[in-house]
Amino acid sequence: MGIAPKKIKNVQGLSFYKFLGTGGGQGFSLRPDFSTYAFLGVWDSYESYKKCLSQHPLFIEYQSKANTQRDLILGNINSHGFWDKKNPFKGESYNSKSEVNKKIVVITRATLRWNRLLSFWNAVPRASKAIKNAKGVHYYKGIGEWPFIQQATISIWDNFKSINDFAYKDKIHSDIVKVTRKKKWYKEDLFSRFNLISDTTKKLPL
Repeated sequence: MGIAPKKIKNVQGLSFYKFLGTGGGQGFSLRPDFSTYAFLGVWDSYESYKKCLSQHPLFIEYQSKANTQRDLILGNINSHGFWDKKNPFKGESYNSKSEVNKKIVVITRATLRWNRLLSFWNAVPRASKAIKNAKGVHYYKGIGEWPFIQQATISIWDNFKSINDFAYKDKIHSDIVKVTRKKKWYKEDLFSRFNLISDTTKKLPL
């Protein structure tokens, strides 16, 4: 995973990409999940994405060593903040009003300040408990580029109401957001919402 970015930097149609590890336990943990890895890519077309994942030697190698592969295809709704000094999800947006009853995917990402690491990780168990008990959440997982410092999350929700209720009405979550701002945990952060266009999981032959 560490040297993989160099192998796909010139792939046609791929404007932004990250190879990510994942968290163990409930998905948000200092302990990694060595059984699960993630690739995030921003593509100019569905055809470019399919061609790369089915024909590029790197992904063919990954698939030869994996039991299952899960593909989430997302359509941008809104995004604010930065990831490596840019917002990769700024672009053509879906009409959120027409998609109000469809599943929503949320990706959050942050680079932590070195002098805030202990404070941040002390709050993680509370945040994990809050999303575990949230209504309308189907899936959640911690993902990240570098352990401890560059952290991200992905979660899948029933609809806008579910995520808005969690974001604005859940006391534990709202308290953590207030602490985040007060203690300035993040050097850089990004929050994005997407429509879940498709979600497929397939078993891979070993």
